Amino acid sequence: MTNYFRVGKIVNTHGLKGEVRIVSVTDFPDERYRIGNTLYVFFREDREGVQVTVKTHRKHKNFDLLSFEGFQDINDVEKFKGATLKVSEDQLNDLDEGEYYYYELIGCKVYNEKNELLGVVKEILSPGANDVWVVKPIQKGKDILIPYIPLVVKNVNIADKVIQIEQIEGLIE
Repeated sequence: MTNYFRVGKIVNTHGLKGEVRIVSVTDFPDERYRIGNTLYVFFREDREGVQVTVKTHRKHKNFDLLSFEGFQDINDVEKFKGATLKVSEDQLNDLDEGEYYYYELIGCKVYNEKNELLGVVKEILSPGANDVWVVKPIQKGKDILIPYIPLVVKNVNIADKVIQIEQIEGLIE
C-alpha cells in the first residue's frame, strides 16, 4: 500500500480557466508544483486520491495557484474545493543530515539527559524561525513544547524512534 503525504489544501478556485488556490504546507513548493509533476487530490478520508498532473504553477499573494492537465475551466475543478493535495512516498526527497520529515518525528519517544522518558512527539508546529515539537507527556499535565534548536535537541534516532534532549530550565512547567 502506498503512503501519501500532504503538501497543501485546495481552498478555492481562482478565475474561470481551471486554476485552484492552494494553502501550501510543503517545504519544497517549487518541486512539488513543478509543471509535469504528479499530485494526488484526496477528499476527506479517501484511501486513494485522484491523480493529477501540474499544468501551470504561479504564486499569488500568499497562495500557490495551480492548474492541472485535462481540467480546462472552473466547472472541472469546482469539486476539488476543500480537498487535500498529497504526494506519494516515492516522491519524497532525501533530506540533509539533521533534517527530518514530520511523519518521521511523530511517535518518537523523548528522553532527557538523565535518560528519563518525558513523552512522545504528537505534533510539529512551524511558528517561525524553528520548528517546535509538541510532546504528549508520560505524566498527566500540559504538553511539552520542545524547540528544535541545537541547545535543546541533542540526538535524533529515527530508526529507533528516540530523541534525546537537554532539559533546559523552564522547558517543562
